[in-house]
Amino acid sequence: MREGWEIKKLGEVCEKITDGTHQTPTYFDEGVIFLSSRNVTSGEIDWFNIKYIDTKQHLEMHKRVAPRLNDILLAKNGTTGVAAIVDREVTFDIYVSLALLRPLKSLMPRYLLFFINSPLAKNQFNSRLKGVGVPNLHLNEIREVEIPLPPLPEQQRIVSILDEIFAAIAIAKQNAKKNLQNAKELFETYLQSVFERKGEGWEERTLGDIGKVSMCKRVFKDQTTNSGDIPFYKIGTFGKVPDAFISNEIYNEFKRKFSFPKEGDVLLSASGTIGRRVKYDGEPAYFQDSNIVWINNDEKQVLNDYLYQFYGACNWNSTKGATISRLYNDNLNRIEIAFPKSLANQQTIVHKLDALSFQTKKLESIYQQKLSNLEELKKTILQKAFAGELKDIEHAVAV
Repeated sequence: MREGWEIKKLGEVCEKITDGTHQTPTYFDEGVIFLSSRNVTSGEIDWFNIKYIDTKQHLEMHKRVAPRLNDILLAKNGTTGVAAIVDREVTFDIYVSLALLRPLKSLMPRYLLFFINSPLAKNQFNSRLKGVGVPNLHLNEIREVEIPLPPLPEQQRIVSILDEIFAAIAIAKQNAKKNLQNAKELFETYLQSVFERKGEGWEERTLGDIGKVSMCKRVFKDQTTNSGDIPFYKIGTFGKVPDAFISNEIYNEFKRKFSFPKEGDVLLSASGTIGRRVKYDGEPAYFQDSNIVWINNDEKQVLNDYLYQFYGACNWNSTKGATISRLYNDNLNRIEIAFPKSLANQQTIVHKLDALSFQTKKLESIYQQKLSNLEELKKTILQKAFAGELKDIEHAVAV
């Protein structure tokens, strides 16, 4: 700890540390803004995805706490330990999932904000979480968190440098995200153009013309276990890690008696997120009926590899329900597909798209790593700042 710095508890340097209403409010289409921890998840307040309460509830809530400009809002559960500063003069109320911290004059609000979002503070918050299921921070625990406190001029200097560095990091992140999006859009645009550019020797059919929509035999819940012989993929685990299994006996019987994908068949999600696709690798596995389907196509017409690429550009004729989308067999059968009659030409297209997909994913990986590195850099800078090692970070960023 540098000379002139003190270690204080948040309860000692804040005029107020409290939380919002403990009562779940009644919401309206308009009225007074009402925020919860969902509005403070990225270090900033989300003023767009908000809810509203009426004046009567607002007056009752203001008896408990009346947020104001430069107060700090801290998420007590959910993404715990994330804080944002009230950056506009607007009347609003908060839920119990948020804590409000109002610093004394000896503590700059933005210095407190940077501290709360630093690893030093987060480690203390995480060690003080209470409860089962969704742990949360109690107000008394927040008050006990220790903060390194330099004199005000040093706080101002630290805030000024961190503002400058973090602004540069924000620009770098924005550029990386833009480049990431551009890479994805470039591949998607090219992919779309391939199947719209119907040249000589191409044929147009429907998916129902090239094969039958197929699915596995229904497996009931009492036929599954949490561990076992054969992975059973449900719509939630499709393309991911299975959390259910069936016995070898059921697998062998159902595979023998009912429809089952061939190695190379392209499996599709038919509910929820429509069109997620997985090539069946031939390994023992079973798939949830109606939610995961495939076209049992004759590869003398359309190669499975070509079909896989086509699905990536397909405009699904799904039926939207109250909560999910559903791709029914009739929807799937009516989808039009264009393809070269020559299987060799189909394979040429597949090779080109595979190569472009590989390069695109390589670029995406680079940009994702860039974003990850920038987040780690922010943590490192904050760690050094509150250890009094500011000189080490003044030239730490070259973005």
